[in-house]
Amino acid sequence: MQLSSPEDTQAGQSLILAAPSGTAVVRSHRWGRIAAISVLGLFLLAWMLRDVVLGEPVMTYAVHRGNLTQSLVASGRVVTPERVAVASPVMARVVRVAVDEGSEVVRGQLLIELDSRDAFAAQTSAEAIVALTLAQSNAVSEVELPAAARILEQSRAALLQVSEQFDRLVDLQVRGFVGKADLDKARRDRDVAQSQALAAELQVTAREAGGSHRAMALASLAQARAALDQASAKLAQYRILAPASGVLMSRAVESGDVAQPGQLLMLLASTGTVRIEVQLDEKNLGKLALGQAALASADAYPEQRFAAMVTYINPGIDATRGSVMVRLDVLTPPAYLRQDMTVSVDIATAERRDVLVIPAGAVHDLQGEAPWVLAVRERLAVRQLIDLGLLGDDNVEVRSGLKDGEQVIAASAVTVQAGARVRGQPEQLSP
Repeated sequence: MQLSSPEDTQAGQSLILAAPSGTAVVRSHRWGRIAAISVLGLFLLAWMLRDVVLGEPVMTYAVHRGNLTQSLVASGRVVTPERVAVASPVMARVVRVAVDEGSEVVRGQLLIELDSRDAFAAQTSAEAIVALTLAQSNAVSEVELPAAARILEQSRAALLQVSEQFDRLVDLQVRGFVGKADLDKARRDRDVAQSQALAAELQVTAREAGGSHRAMALASLAQARAALDQASAKLAQYRILAPASGVLMSRAVESGDVAQPGQLLMLLASTGTVRIEVQLDEKNLGKLALGQAALASADAYPEQRFAAMVTYINPGIDATRGSVMVRLDVLTPPAYLRQDMTVSVDIATAERRDVLVIPAGAVHDLQGEAPWVLAVRERLAVRQLIDLGLLGDDNVEVRSGLKDGEQVIAASAVTVQAGARVRGQPEQLSP
């Protein structure tokens, strides 16, 4: 039998003493894992029960005071006050076209010149006739009247002479110095002198102001002047002028063309107040009023907005589209605006200042008779009836039912019922 050495005995004792120390390490690791799993389990349990304890997370809006504007948005087109069609009143050859498309013209500016030689000759002839009749009219007062007055004076002198001669013969015939034949001759001479004096007096009267001869001369002069005016008007038709100030939109004539009466030659957009016409749904008619302010922008320049104002609301309804035509005046038209441009218009129909407002997206049954919201009170969703005032584009006015600073749940949170425990996640209310 082999005996162990003292070294082997000491080693064996060391192994016996080391065994308990390894077991403790194993046990320590096991308890650490158990603790970690327990903590993780508790964390998972807390996470799963968070909605029960803290409430379901929901998006909420804060009720607060602010300004509210109600507006209508529509699309329309720019219209000028009127489009003026320029046509030829006569048939003639076009001599010159004085303006091009896109040119700005002023009222009375020459647009088209026609061949006017015949009309010019007719006017010249009419001017000559006026000059002739005027000379004839002047001759009545300057020549004929003085001559007739002189003849009247001579006739009266002759009448006086033969009348005195007749009176002497009457006296001599009574005394028997002359016979009846001499007296009869003197009587005839007196009667002839009286007739001549009367005729001379009528000639003077006819040539005086208001007399028939003077009236005929003046009538002839008036007729000649009327013919001259007609010839001048006819000549003016051969120079087609701008009927109004504006911009030439288009032209359909060139030099050498033969213009026909009534033929459209040019289209002119007259200047004046620039307007916008839009079609709005008839259901918005009650919101519209004359004088309402608006902001507009052309689709070609969406970032550049300009002011406009409602100036006309058509009293009739377009039954086909169920719309009403509204016209707005552009207060300060930007230079880029053009006829028929498409524009967007935002009409401010109503405004409230310093009122309680919430987003329309928080209101249930918004258009109904009893609108309501889910208000967050003590972490509970509470159904609250509210009285609404002005309905804006995104927000609405609350007259009663809520207080400033309260939170209301978005209506899109359809899973949230009244009485549920909730955890609000505030969303900033747009001004």
